[in-house]
This record gives sequence, C-alpha cells and structure tokens, in this order.
Amino acid sequence: MRARIETSQGPIDLELFEAQTPKTVNNFVELARAGFYTNLVFHRIVRGFVIQTGDPKTKNGGGNRSQWGIGGSEKSIPLEIVTSLHHLQGMLGVARSQDPNSGSSQFFINLGNNSSLDGHYTVFGKVTSGMDAVNKIASVSVDQRDAPRNPIEAMLNSISLS
Repeated sequence: MRARIETSQGPIDLELFEAQTPKTVNNFVELARAGFYTNLVFHRIVRGFVIQTGDPKTKNGGGNRSQWGIGGSEKSIPLEIVTSLHHLQGMLGVARSQDPNSGSSQFFINLGNNSSLDGHYTVFGKVTSGMDAVNKIASVSVDQRDAPRNPIEAMLNSISLS
C-alpha cells in the first residue's frame, strides 16, 4: 500500500509495510481515511533524529502548545517488531509512551540511521520520494520543546492512500 502526505513543504510519498506490520498499517490507514491527520503540525522536530506528527492537539497549529505531543486517537495498537526492519533514514516509526503497546496516531520519520530505536518502536513504512520536503520540515526554526516556532512551516495538510 502507498500513501502521500501533503505538507507545507511539499509532498512525501510512502510505502507502507502492510504484510509485516498489519495492525499498525491498518490503524494508520483507518485514521488517514477518516481525515484524522488533516491539518496537524509536525510538532517534534529534532535535527538529525526525527520529525514527528499525529497529535490531534496540534490541529490547525492551535491549541495549548505545552500539550503538543501528548494527544492521540482513541485506539492504541500493540508493538509490532519485525527484526528485518530498521530505523534507517526515511523509515516511519510509531511514537508511543513508555508502554510499548501504547502506539496510537503519532508517527515519526527518521532523519538519520537511528539503530538505537530498533526493537523498541514499530517500523511500518518508508519514504519513497519527498525526502527534500522531510528535510525542509527538519530545518524549520524550533523552540526549546523542539516544536516549530511557526507551525505553518511544518504542517501535515492531508494524507491520501493508493
């Protein structure tokens, strides 16, 4: 399965690993089809590490910025570790709390090879084109909480599936 993320910095095309991580991909697809991801902010931008989005508290760049990063969907998904999938540059991972089975709607795109995340966070897809847009988001100015100072520069506008 494929997806396209439209962002304020350009499109990002994805391949989703449906066969390897079916629960995770199904959750992502259901949320995307429902419009859950529309107009959310990449609320966590750590240069050389990840850009992260999927928190409904960031809708339209609003809300209480101190609460960004703690929201999710109503459903959680279990950790799906596949030993052949690694947190390499351009790979998608599921964000979660300390509970390994607390993944929900938040996901991240690895900006570098983050092997320390292997075995701890589900890898469920990869960027097939659009790393230039990923890198533009990664280069926006951030505050002390790694949130973009100007949310308009780091928007996830929509996700379409094919």
